[in-house]
Amino acid sequence: MQDDSRNIRCSYKASQFSESVIREMTRLSQEHNGINLSQGFPDFPAPEMVKEAACEAIRADINQYAVTWGAKPLRDAIAREFSKRYGVPVDADQQVTVCCGSTEAMITTLLACVDPGDEVIAFEPFYENYGPDAILSDAVPRYVTLHEPDWTFDPDELAAAFNEKTRAIIINTPNNPTGKVLSRDELAVIARLCQQWNVLAITDEIYEHIVYDGHRHVPMATLDGMAERTVTINSLSKTFSVTGWRVGWAIAPTALTGAIRKVHDFLTVGAAAPLQAAGAAALSLPDAYYQELATGYQHRRDLLLDILERHHFHCYKPSGAYYIMTDLQAFDCSDDVEFARYLVREVGVAAVPGSSFYRHAELGRTKLRFCFCKKEETMQEADHRLAKFSMDRAVSD
Repeated sequence: MQDDSRNIRCSYKASQFSESVIREMTRLSQEHNGINLSQGFPDFPAPEMVKEAACEAIRADINQYAVTWGAKPLRDAIAREFSKRYGVPVDADQQVTVCCGSTEAMITTLLACVDPGDEVIAFEPFYENYGPDAILSDAVPRYVTLHEPDWTFDPDELAAAFNEKTRAIIINTPNNPTGKVLSRDELAVIARLCQQWNVLAITDEIYEHIVYDGHRHVPMATLDGMAERTVTINSLSKTFSVTGWRVGWAIAPTALTGAIRKVHDFLTVGAAAPLQAAGAAALSLPDAYYQELATGYQHRRDLLLDILERHHFHCYKPSGAYYIMTDLQAFDCSDDVEFARYLVREVGVAAVPGSSFYRHAELGRTKLRFCFCKKEETMQEADHRLAKFSMDRAVSD
C-alpha cells in the first residue's frame, strides 16, 4: 500500500515550537538507566491520607462525570483555603474552575481571554509550556529577562514590553526553573503596569507552599486593585506529590469565569471525579503539613546544593520551588544540550538544558536545571555517579 503521508501537512502553529525538552530528558534517563533529576516529579510516596481519600472515593462510586467546572466540595475547599490564607474573598460558584492540571488551566485561560494578535508577556527563563501556550492561543509572546544571580527583572525593560496590544502577563512565583520568589515590591511594579495598561495577570502559583529561608509567597491577587484583574492558577500536583493526578484550577474574576469554563468544557470536559474528591480532603490538612513540606524540601535542596557544588557546578540557590539552576562555567561548556545528553548517556544523571527555558536560547547555553524532589538515596546515587565524572574529568585535565 502506497504511503501518501508525506502529502499531509501539520499546522503552522505546531511548527513553531518543539516537543518538551523536559519530557525528552526523562525518556533519555529511562533509556540509559539514569538518575532522573530532570523532570519535576517526586520519587517518594504521596501522603497516605490523600491516597486513601482517592481509594475511598472510587469505592464509593464517585466514578462518573463531575460538574464540568469542578465538583462542589473541591471548589468549596479551594475557595475556603485561598480566602483563609490570603484574606481575599473567593466565591466557589462564581470564580473557581477545576481543570486537568495547572497546565490545562493555563492554556484554557489564555484561549478564553486572548484574541489573535494580542501580546502576552512572560519572564525568561520560564516554564517551557508558556511559549507554546501563547502560540496556540494566537498570541504574540514578548519576553522579559530575569537576571542572575538574584533572578531580578529590570523595571524599565518590563515597562518597555507593555503597550496597547498587551493583553496579559504570565507570572510564575515561586518560579520554575530558577526558584525565584517574587517580593511584594517586585509584584507591585508589575501590578502598576497591569493597571496602567489594563492588562490581565495570569499567575502560576503551584509552588506556593514550597519556600525557604524566611521567604513568603505573595499572591498577585492580594495586591490593591489586582483581585479583579488576576487569574490565579494552582494544582494538587506539587503540594501533595500527585503530579500524575492532573487536578488543577483557576480562580478568576467573575467576569472571566464563564469564558474560562466554556473553553475548559470543550477541551477536556472535566478532571477525574474521584481525584477531585481526594483533593477536597487533601486541602483540609492542617498548616503543620505545609510547614513540614517546606522543611523537608529545604533539607533536600541543601543536600543537592552540596552535591552539585562539590562536583564543580556553579549553583544559584533557590528561595522556592524544587529546582536548582546551575552554570557550567567550570566545564568550559558552550552547548548545554550536548552537555546534558552526555551527562545522562555517559554519567547516568539527567538534567534539563538551560536553553529550553529561554526564548533567546543563547542566554541558557551554559546552564542546566536539576530537581531535588527526590529521595535522599536517589540524590546520593547521583552524587556517586557525578564523583566518577569529576574524577574522570580531573584525570583528562
